[in-house]
Amino acid sequence: CHTSGMQTPKGKEYAQKIPREELTHLILKLLQAWKEPLSHFNQHIEHHQELTDDSLSKAKQISNMVHELKTGVEKVTEKMQSMGIISNSLNGMASSEGTGLSISNEAKMSDSDFIHCFRRDSNKVQSYLKILKCRIMPENSC
Repeated sequence: CHTSGMQTPKGKEYAQKIPREELTHLILKLLQAWKEPLSHFNQHIEHHQELTDDSLSKAKQISNMVHELKTGVEKVTEKMQSMGIISNSLNGMASSEGTGLSISNEAKMSDSDFIHCFRRDSNKVQSYLKILKCRIMPENSC
């Protein structure tokens, strides 16, 4: 996986110990890290003649959803900063230059490996977002 070199907590217990700023930064980094690989993947699968239009549409939909999620997390981050919940130290940290990840290996991965890696990172983002939500809004009985 092209994000394997990214430092992420090993398990929920460790993720819960990460400060809010770092957790937010990690979420943004993971989402940004998938922008270009998903674009390449979409271009790659467009040449698979055995795939249905529905499959191609779903692949594009996933890319769009990742982009929308990243945009949403950025907006929540801005709101948290304006409310003083987190510092302004995250400004500009979600740019592609900030990820420091190479996707050169992505082109060599099989489709199933690519999907496995994407699912793994999607699960991480989901878990980190839940932890962040519980920290920000403890009234949700987390």
